[in-house]
Amino acid sequence: MGQLYLVRHGQASLGADDYDQLSALGARQAQRLGEHWKAQDLKFDAVITGSLKRHTQTLEGIQQGLGTAHKATLWPGLNEYDSEAVIRCVHAGPLTKPTSSEGYREHFRLLRQGLKAWMTGQAQPQGMPAHAEFLQGITSALDHIREQHDGNVLVVSSGGPISMAVGHVLNLEVDSVIELNLRMRNSAFCEFSFNPKRHSVVSFNTIPHLETPSHKGWITYA
Repeated sequence: MGQLYLVRHGQASLGADDYDQLSALGARQAQRLGEHWKAQDLKFDAVITGSLKRHTQTLEGIQQGLGTAHKATLWPGLNEYDSEAVIRCVHAGPLTKPTSSEGYREHFRLLRQGLKAWMTGQAQPQGMPAHAEFLQGITSALDHIREQHDGNVLVVSSGGPISMAVGHVLNLEVDSVIELNLRMRNSAFCEFSFNPKRHSVVSFNTIPHLETPSHKGWITYA
């Protein structure tokens, strides 16, 4: 028996030249999560992360807050999809970095459209695997955890893989998985209980570490 904690990375750098980098707030969100878990006396028996910079930086912040230094297993199958490639598969025009509320609304409208086309096999984003192959990278991590671990396992990944993991366990429709994906908050976590046969969803998109009067201004989505 075990408990799996799936953490979405802290706030990255949407609109910057390099999105794959935590912002200063993103680093604080990660450290705050570690501090929260330390206060709960939560300890991890294994740590797995995607291989993106924002994943490893988030883990560093969490471990700073926890006061631990676990060696992580890198699992590239937990890396995020390429959102620009997903949008380009349904939008032939030029893409501009969103800088206004209207620009962000259009960005996420196109992202929803592209995700649905990719996940249903109606379009194939350039340079990305088919959705079934992408999902296999996520479910293989879940299989590995059930087969090799018990106790508390920490996984640091991104909104796409985490929402797809939840969708896989709950057998959700594509539209529901996309909505879960686009509602995930930075440094939020999901909990699964697991045994050698299956995972069960316990919670989704929780941020108890930020739900205090002094931290509510730290809640972000991108």
